[in-house]
Amino acid sequence: MALLPALDPLLHQPVRTQIAAYLAGRGEATFAELKRALAATDGNLDAHLSKLVDAGYLESRKEASAAGRPQTVYSLTDIGRSAFSTYVTTLSALLPSKTETNELLKVAAAPR
Repeated sequence: MALLPALDPLLHQPVRTQIAAYLAGRGEATFAELKRALAATDGNLDAHLSKLVDAGYLESRKEASAAGRPQTVYSLTDIGRSAFSTYVTTLSALLPSKTETNELLKVAAAPR
């Protein structure tokens, strides 16, 4: 029996997966943008961002907003982008092919 590839435990958490996916598509985002996009609370989002920053997957910087208040902007590091890419590839390898999925759907929809 073949061993299944391991998923990155840091990214295999829904909020952290969403953070990485959002930043992979956007390039960077402020804390407020991430909070809105993910419908996360301040404390929850901050805890997940801190884990990703501590692991070297994200970097953050402070910049002034239009209102003059400082805001934190997050982006994936090269390590984070690579880890996310590997995570997506590994997850994809665990999923059935389109043909297999269609066959599973046919079986599931068949009358009993």
